[in-house]
Amino acid sequence: MPQTSPSRPTAIIVMGVSGCGKTSVGAALAERLGLSFVEGDVLHPPANVEKMAKGTPLTDADRWPWLDIIGAEMATALARGEGIVVSCSALKKIYRERLRAATGGRLRFVYLSGSRELLTERMGARTGHFMPLSLLESQLATLEVPSGEEGVVTVNIDQSVEGIVTDAAIGLST
Repeated sequence: MPQTSPSRPTAIIVMGVSGCGKTSVGAALAERLGLSFVEGDVLHPPANVEKMAKGTPLTDADRWPWLDIIGAEMATALARGEGIVVSCSALKKIYRERLRAATGGRLRFVYLSGSRELLTERMGARTGHFMPLSLLESQLATLEVPSGEEGVVTVNIDQSVEGIVTDAAIGLST
């Protein structure tokens, strides 16, 4: 597992577009690994949440402060000697690089991959979330799939949360 040495804890980001299951998978993965979990969406500045709730895609300028808050959360946990799991879309490589820098390179990603149809179905079924279905296309257009990036485990979401978490844990252990 990622935190095999107490002297070298790891931060893990569960990433992907809206509707892929970042929160459910991140919380279950953290529980399985005995790590704390932070829902990245709660760290968005209020202006970002308002913008997304209105169906307006975020810009890079909107995302930088949010990514810095997430980076600081992870860096703080690592400085305390604790591993951490955070849900964060991390759509672009430049965002992932910024997060890697914040953790001194002690960061792994679990990329939740799924078809447009499955993502649309899942987003349409959820309630009480500020992100409307209309923003899925924007997120898919922004997504730079992390193929070939070091420290990334890709897991297909066309299975149960338990199956996704098992696949993620296996991938992280290698």
